[in-house]
Amino acid sequence: MKYRPLDVAALRTYSLKDRESIVSLAHWGTPHRRGASLRDFAGSLPDFLAARDLKTVVQAVPAARKAGRPVVLGMGAHPIKVGLSRVIIDLMRRGIITALATNGAALVHDFEIALVGKTSEDVASELPTGDFGMARETGQILNTAISQGVQRGLGMGQAVGEYIHASSLPYREESLFREAFRSEIPATVHVAVGSDIIHMHPEADGASIGEGSMRDFRLFSSVIADLDGGVYINLGSAVIMPEVFMKALSVARNLGHRVQEFTTVNMDFIQHYRPRENVLRRPTLGKGQAFAITGHHEIMFPLLAALVIEGMD
Repeated sequence: MKYRPLDVAALRTYSLKDRESIVSLAHWGTPHRRGASLRDFAGSLPDFLAARDLKTVVQAVPAARKAGRPVVLGMGAHPIKVGLSRVIIDLMRRGIITALATNGAALVHDFEIALVGKTSEDVASELPTGDFGMARETGQILNTAISQGVQRGLGMGQAVGEYIHASSLPYREESLFREAFRSEIPATVHVAVGSDIIHMHPEADGASIGEGSMRDFRLFSSVIADLDGGVYINLGSAVIMPEVFMKALSVARNLGHRVQEFTTVNMDFIQHYRPRENVLRRPTLGKGQAFAITGHHEIMFPLLAALVIEGMD
């Protein structure tokens, strides 16, 4: 035969004690002690993979705020639909979240919560009858607030936030946009025309929707122009906000703003293409750092928020 088993008697070896190893006891987790604090829990996590990434993000957010740098939250509508508005509002009031940017659906759900304390219809049961998206108050009031605000020179997010703040809506304190307006935090809405239920109603004015969302894009671009040293979190938006973020970043850099050394985070059930490329990889080439935190919003974001609050002390 052409081949014979190799004779391995002459192999070079070395001592295990001298070898560089990736895993060591220094990075292991420790068991939870009953009655231990949340900070103790964070310290007990293993220093590997996602746990290490989570701890790094938890350090990055307080570090950015203590240095006077922004922490921007871009999000879809799902965080509202799984009950995270109070957590986000608390972070705004604490001065941890310094700007909010959403898609159009988030504005709809936020308004409905403020108006009636509930949102999110059963699409499967409503669509066959043509009733999906036809809630009268949502279409009439939101479109009117947008149009009137735009006429006064406002963007979409500020227009609706101001309306809810000035109103007597019974659940207005649960509104992200109202809190942003009250706290003077930039809140922008980035719309794909035809993607939101309010676009179906006769009160929808395309000129106002387009102008309001364009003003919000310019405002968001100004926020991103100041991101150096800060943190951008993309929470549950797989398409709209990753695309908007990348374009705003390009505008800021084109105009000469230094936006190079910052942290980006994508939090979602699974890691999609656009957030991975447009939020994590492409923007941070060079000096930035990026982290993917994968898991259910209703678990992972409250955990992140709680650990960040502990880290602000």
